[in-house]
Amino acid sequence: MLDITSASNAKIKYVRSLSQKKARAEHSEYTVEGIKSVRDAVSSEREVTALYVSFSFYENETFEYPENVPLYRVSDAVFEKMCDTRAPQGILAVIKIENNSFDITGGAYVYCDGIQDPGNLGTIIRTADAAGFDGVLLSDGCADLYNPKTVRSSMGSFFNTRVWQNINCERLAELKRDGFNAIGGTLSPSSIDYRKADYKKPLIIVVGNEANGISDEVLKICTHVKIPILGKAESLNAGVAAAILMYEAQR
Repeated sequence: MLDITSASNAKIKYVRSLSQKKARAEHSEYTVEGIKSVRDAVSSEREVTALYVSFSFYENETFEYPENVPLYRVSDAVFEKMCDTRAPQGILAVIKIENNSFDITGGAYVYCDGIQDPGNLGTIIRTADAAGFDGVLLSDGCADLYNPKTVRSSMGSFFNTRVWQNINCERLAELKRDGFNAIGGTLSPSSIDYRKADYKKPLIIVVGNEANGISDEVLKICTHVKIPILGKAESLNAGVAAAILMYEAQR
């Protein structure tokens, strides 16, 4: 274990750099903060390359530190500068980005078509885990999967849920031809009530961009469903809409 008390330490600078997408892509690593998320990461099959804890966390909290992962104790003041959150819990992990090369076979998935907000993306991953879905598919142009807000919003489900990136419309069409049933939430005139749709598996629930909805090319692949808006709201939050459709599918 090594103690660090200077914000100019190279390791501190490196961790701080991972808050940027460019650095994450360059080094193929990302960070997670908080006791639950770090514990979930350590107990998962992900490769944790380093652990950082504040002095006060190390002295006051109980945590099972893995023997094969380098551990660094950091002064409280410096630790706060490392973190993305305003009130960090005192523990942070650096994790290797894995190569998601799983097959997409059978079951039920949710497809994010241009979801921009990392908080929404994290919520969708968390809900997919809770609803027993087999994974999450991301189109080109989605929010960064390894953005700290994405990881944090998933509340640990990030490490339980398979996520495929860069699934374009052509790949979605291939899955449709292979027998997948694609259902997309949209308020178009052709939409039917979401409770009347056939959610037979294999299934892909499609959720669109927060501002523009599902793209036209993806809509051509989907059965269109709508969630009734009974009040004066123009639309539902993307994460909420995804949750309603996923749980309706499971029902």
